[in-house]
Amino acid sequence: MRRLNLAPLFLLLFVGDVVVLGQQDQTSPAPATQSSEPTAAPAGYPVDKASPFPASTPLGPPRPENPKLDLTPDANGALSQEQMQQLFRVVADKDIDNDKRLRDYTYIERDVQNRLDGKGQVKSTETRTYQVMEIYGEQINRLIQKDDKPLSEKDAAKEEKKVQKIIDKRKNESESDRKKREQKEEKDREDGRKFVREVADAYNFKLVGTELVGGREAWVIDGEPRPDFVPHMKEAKFLSKFRGRVWVDKNDVQLAKMDIEVIDTVSLGWVLARIHKGTHVMLEQARVNDEVWLPRHLSFKLDARIALFKGYNVDGDQTFRDYKKFRTSTKIVGYGEVKQP
Repeated sequence: MRRLNLAPLFLLLFVGDVVVLGQQDQTSPAPATQSSEPTAAPAGYPVDKASPFPASTPLGPPRPENPKLDLTPDANGALSQEQMQQLFRVVADKDIDNDKRLRDYTYIERDVQNRLDGKGQVKSTETRTYQVMEIYGEQINRLIQKDDKPLSEKDAAKEEKKVQKIIDKRKNESESDRKKREQKEEKDREDGRKFVREVADAYNFKLVGTELVGGREAWVIDGEPRPDFVPHMKEAKFLSKFRGRVWVDKNDVQLAKMDIEVIDTVSLGWVLARIHKGTHVMLEQARVNDEVWLPRHLSFKLDARIALFKGYNVDGDQTFRDYKKFRTSTKIVGYGEVKQP
């Protein structure tokens, strides 16, 4: 799953993916304090020149490092909708830039999922560790461990075959298909910008103070659904089902943390998937290489049901580490293309 912009939609689509995929392999965002040294191709892959990775991610005109924001609350501690719209749009633009910059990185993602019984006790635990990379514009999760143990030779070969299949597909992609894919990605980013405007209108926000997040000062903002909100986007009709708290880094004006809760049942799509009240997600992000903010920890508690009969009661924990930047001259090629000595 791609990184998504800001709080309620992130939760909605994240748990939606979990339900629809039936708890199978997922991809998701990802933490911090990583090396700034560029890396060659991921382990196990030889390289040549002419990169499938973006030489440098196009970000458009540079945005100011410290936007002028007036977050002075009124006498009742409230913020106007105009103030919140301004803040959320700045944070959203930066989050979109972060998503673009993430494509220049490879990292390790470790996912832990606990299946729970009706009393909330753990029935079983599954742990999977992935090497995440982007090849020819497509994000790939290469499974490298199960339950913190290396893959068997058979399973490792399956993973390599999966990666090779994507490499072959992207290498042979036509110019028209590439343009269509890029246009769709740009449309998705623009939809994200529009959605943020809906978020600003959908909630009554309150600035409750400041706290340290990762040793950095952040504004703490609570959001409660507005009963009179009228959505303009289809996705925005779910906003009334969520409430949460957001921490915004004061210096960089970046999303540092968010804590989101489902407060009413959410029904999704034609499969009649339902996400129940009490489902909860917390995301923490941090600054990487003094250039980008990326997730470092994601935890969730999911209570959901598919087609009114198959229930999912799980909690999970995802951590992200070892962010390394690809060298722009690097290209991953398949094992079949390597000349053995």
